[in-house]
Amino acid sequence: MTPRRPTRNPAARTQPSNVKTTPVGDATALPTAPPGATPRPRTGAGAVPAAPLDAADRGRLLAGEHHDPHALLGAHPVEGGVAIRALRPYAVGVTVLADGSRTELHDDGDGLFSGVLPLAGVPDYRLLVAYESAVVEVDDPYHYLPALGELDLHLIGEGRHEQLWTALGAHPMTHQGTEGTRFTVWAPNARGVRLVGEFNYWDEATGLPMRSLGGTGVWELFVPGIGEGALYKFAVTGPDGSRSLRADPMARRTQCPPETASIVTASHYEWQDGEWMAHRGDRPVHEAPFSVYEVHLPSWRPGLTYQELAEQLPAYAKELGFTHVELMPVAEHPYSPSWGYQVTGFYAPTARLGTPDDFRYFVDACHRAGIGVIVDWVPAHFPKDDWALARFDGTPLYEHPDPRRAEHPDWGTLEFDYGRTEVRNFLVANAVYWCEEFHIDGLRVDAVASMLYLDYSREGGDWAPNEFGGRENFDAVSFLQEMNATVYRRCPGVVTIAEESTAWEGVTRPTDSGGLGFGLKWNMGWMHDSLVYVSKEPVHRKYHHNEMTFSMVYAYSENYVLPISHDEVVHGKQALVTKMPGDWWQRRANHRAYLGFMWAHPGKQLLFMGQEFGQGAEWSEAHGPEWWLLADDYHSAGDHRGMRDLVRDLNRVYTATPALWERDTVPEGFQWVLGDAADDNVFAFLRYDARRNPLLAVTNFSPVVRQDYRLWAPEGISAWTEVLNTDAAAYGGGDVRNAEPVKREADGVRLTLPPLATVYLKPA
Repeated sequence: MTPRRPTRNPAARTQPSNVKTTPVGDATALPTAPPGATPRPRTGAGAVPAAPLDAADRGRLLAGEHHDPHALLGAHPVEGGVAIRALRPYAVGVTVLADGSRTELHDDGDGLFSGVLPLAGVPDYRLLVAYESAVVEVDDPYHYLPALGELDLHLIGEGRHEQLWTALGAHPMTHQGTEGTRFTVWAPNARGVRLVGEFNYWDEATGLPMRSLGGTGVWELFVPGIGEGALYKFAVTGPDGSRSLRADPMARRTQCPPETASIVTASHYEWQDGEWMAHRGDRPVHEAPFSVYEVHLPSWRPGLTYQELAEQLPAYAKELGFTHVELMPVAEHPYSPSWGYQVTGFYAPTARLGTPDDFRYFVDACHRAGIGVIVDWVPAHFPKDDWALARFDGTPLYEHPDPRRAEHPDWGTLEFDYGRTEVRNFLVANAVYWCEEFHIDGLRVDAVASMLYLDYSREGGDWAPNEFGGRENFDAVSFLQEMNATVYRRCPGVVTIAEESTAWEGVTRPTDSGGLGFGLKWNMGWMHDSLVYVSKEPVHRKYHHNEMTFSMVYAYSENYVLPISHDEVVHGKQALVTKMPGDWWQRRANHRAYLGFMWAHPGKQLLFMGQEFGQGAEWSEAHGPEWWLLADDYHSAGDHRGMRDLVRDLNRVYTATPALWERDTVPEGFQWVLGDAADDNVFAFLRYDARRNPLLAVTNFSPVVRQDYRLWAPEGISAWTEVLNTDAAAYGGGDVRNAEPVKREADGVRLTLPPLATVYLKPA
């Protein structure tokens, strides 16, 4: 069954349903009369003015600084009837429509109107708001009780609301029998918060005052008539009286940058990946095949939307045999060249490629193709944009109050205050959000080392030690443990992956054993050492031989991923094939041999887009992979197609050979055959599956053919068959092969080793 594809431009009702004239936006607080509105009609009898407001209350209300505008506005029983008060700046008159009658309120000045209706109880009523040349009929937001429950507030106060996105932000709903949207925002130190948007022409002076819901620091307002597609922000007054217009930290949809407004949204997507979700966790990830294609979605095929990418990327990844795609951050970010690593909309997929439901369609398409989806998640820092999280309520709120722990020296950003329960809740719930709302299969957590160390990239005196005088950030440790434990408990089958570049102990150890609780960790040491080795001329490699063998000293200290990521092919580091020495043929051969070595080495593997077909230029987010290298009219297209075919066959052999993945994390899955042949530039080792079925991997990193090269081989296997050879002609190599099964002799096996090549052999 094919899932319902989201519309390219889904209908979004931005006009309110409660306005009975012809407005151009929600008339709950119109600054001027909208074009086409009906002329002002005659109103009914005038009401007796309500008791005047206390001067202090009145001043705070008009300044947008009152913590409880509902206590002053709306309808309230009083002696002699029901007092109704409305705040309608720019209006010349307000009339109450109730019980079939019209009662004109008294003009109290400054946009305030009030009156006492001789009624026994608070009625259902609407307001007829008259401007200079028009009248609009609206529902009154201050007629409604809080739309956020006590349990939600309790969990928010405890910092334990694991589905925080269901409580905060903008949610279309039916409340007290009326359709509208509940707006909630956490701003505990604000003097006042007002809701503004296209429904009041972005006029902060006429923003709708929100009410504070006690000690939780949450501000709330239910606005009838506002629905999906409406643009909004929060006008926040800080404790010092400073004012700022802020995007919603919990917005689940945003405008496309450089625009910064939040958008009211709700999902209508119907998932069709039930089979995938039910079985994705059948095998623990460290005992499963896991080969990752890393992608920057906006530049993989520039110009494609989520829906168009859904038609192409899953099919491409499946054809090449990858088990997963890893997406560089898809959360909303204002600056495209940041590649998504400076996030302002932690709960919103970037609008550059479509709507949130479009992104759901993309993930669903990957799952239906048998491809898992990992997203890069960035809880380490956030940018200083004055419309986003920085000093959100006029004080350091999401960031640490101590500048030595808030300012990130490398990236010009701010670090989260992991010790604050509400901030930690914001981040933990965000991790859960991507997994539950978008069916994400894994979170690769960016820049973990920058979170763990208080002195990360800081000189002496520029950082504050912990309570024991050390450099460890215990708040960050606690946060990461809570995040991992929560994700694994709530989201079966999801894996978390740490980009952690130091030797911090226990990154992938379970939290109940004192570890951070990640499922996998990027092996940055292997990446660095192996790239140093292969970048050397073969004649010099013997002096760096240990850089290829050292990884096995610590290979089982964590559950590792071997990453050749975007970071290794940008900023002057050169593309993978260009790192290699020699002429074009030797570079390609080195590239193929290195990938063969990588796929056989213990650990999962990750390869960044463009490296699968050996493009020679660094990656650029402006134009993405150089697909033209594969075009029929390009003279070297065969070379690049051969490289791509090798990656495809590496993945196919890998997936079909449990010895290459089943025992990645235990010493029983690996055995050196030849680890000290530095002068020959040769490495040989065996990989074993759980039933001790072996695969023999041999790499010759020298440019010469080695005939009758003797290797030890285990007894009991009479012959070995070559199952992959990176020097095959189909891949662009010289086609030096072991064509017949290699028989075991008394002292082992004798192989022909192709130049600059990796060979896999299995028992015949």
